[in-house]
Amino acid sequence: MSRTTALLFALVALLGAGLVWVANRPAAQLTDAQVADILALKASPDAAAITQIVTDILASQKAEALPQSVAEIDPETLHPMIESYLLDNPRILQRVSAALDTEIKSAQLAQTKQALVSLQSVIYDDPDHVVLGNPQGDVTLVELFDYNCGYCRSALPDLATLMAEDPNLRVILKEFPILSQGSVDAAKVAVVVGRDKSVDYWDFHQKLFTSRGQITKDTALEAAKGLGLNPLAVGLDMESPEIDNVLARSFQIAQGLNITGTPTYIIGNEVIPGAIGIDSLRERIANMRKCGETTCPA
Repeated sequence: MSRTTALLFALVALLGAGLVWVANRPAAQLTDAQVADILALKASPDAAAITQIVTDILASQKAEALPQSVAEIDPETLHPMIESYLLDNPRILQRVSAALDTEIKSAQLAQTKQALVSLQSVIYDDPDHVVLGNPQGDVTLVELFDYNCGYCRSALPDLATLMAEDPNLRVILKEFPILSQGSVDAAKVAVVVGRDKSVDYWDFHQKLFTSRGQITKDTALEAAKGLGLNPLAVGLDMESPEIDNVLARSFQIAQGLNITGTPTYIIGNEVIPGAIGIDSLRERIANMRKCGETTCPA
């Protein structure tokens, strides 16, 4: 805390003491001149003047401590005064709420940026995640999804369109099964399929999202079979600890970034919850190329 800030706090305390003195007139406390000096500073506080007043008051009261009653105000008196003031000036609460909201968002953004830095390798360099589009693209879009997520299903055409129209977009898909055991089983099958470079993962991905009903282990194995894979072999491989570790890394990312739903996108310095639509995604991708962040200064 700076010296000037500390002195301003002292002035606030002195103003409070002065107001209590005016109301209660306790003996052997602030003099009339001292109170007048304090109130005169309210309009334009000056650090040097505040220091002098504090020094004078401490010197005058050195021999005799303040009675406890000086610092006490009956809550039954104080609370109605505060309530009345706020009712007469309701915009104060509006300003406080707006300031608090801004402060919270700023703190959350700073925390997210810090977490993104610490998780950068897990997010972007995992050898087991699926990379679509241009692996050397200049902008990377990460999606965490669940095969039983209706919003993920509805957002699938957005992803397909973005990859078709943007040859420099890199897309990373991460399994984040949170909705059911069927989601977990389908995600395990998907990881096995994704590790097999002889098949088209995007084809498998679309088949699951366009299937009717709940996506389960059987649904995923049937889709893998349609790509020419042996469903029995895939079923055995999906129970490997290595597959569990792949999913665990997705949950590590989610925990670090406070991700609780799907779909969730990560673009640059921003974590984006929900299916925000293709136009919003396009705008953020364009801004990444323009200024290196999803929101560019005006």
